[in-house]
Amino acid sequence: MILSDREIRAALTRGALRITPDPPAEAWSSTALDLRLAKELVFWRRPSGKGVESVVCPFDPEYDFDAVRQTYSEAITISDSGYVFRSHTFLLGWTIEKIWLPHRSRLAARVEGKSSLARLGIGVHVTAPTIHAGFGYKQDDESYPGSPLQLEIWNVGPLDVKLEVGMPICQLIFELVDGTPEKGYEGRFSIQGPGQSS
Repeated sequence: MILSDREIRAALTRGALRITPDPPAEAWSSTALDLRLAKELVFWRRPSGKGVESVVCPFDPEYDFDAVRQTYSEAITISDSGYVFRSHTFLLGWTIEKIWLPHRSRLAARVEGKSSLARLGIGVHVTAPTIHAGFGYKQDDESYPGSPLQLEIWNVGPLDVKLEVGMPICQLIFELVDGTPEKGYEGRFSIQGPGQSS
């Protein structure tokens, strides 16, 4: 069941979830909450050099995402004048807002792109929308503010598009989990953010 804006606010009030900082009034819609783009991005580049080819096999037992990221990406910061997102390129980005979803709250969420960006060919978090119950929650630290969402962002359109810090980049849809999970999400991306390994 998808939560309405009233139910999301009620969950915030009773401490079933946390969103830090508080979302601005214009971020709310009837069944979703817009999240904003943070200033940190990771730009992925192709291997360069004559005759250089690289194939990544994520199913290989020796696969190491952090090593791949160090080899083929570059951390960048969006300047005051924005960042021009070139056609046919790929970025990792983060939300300004941090999300805290303890599994006992029986809430999960989905990240969806914004249609205003999709119409320009910008895809945001299309292949991994699930934010599991337990995301951004540290069992031994109830005051932990949560984690920003890492976003996979690509420009498949023909136009270069300017990205700006604080622009609405995606929307979060909250869902009620049927029953309390035995444990919360404890995968490698539960606690994440710019400058961390995930």
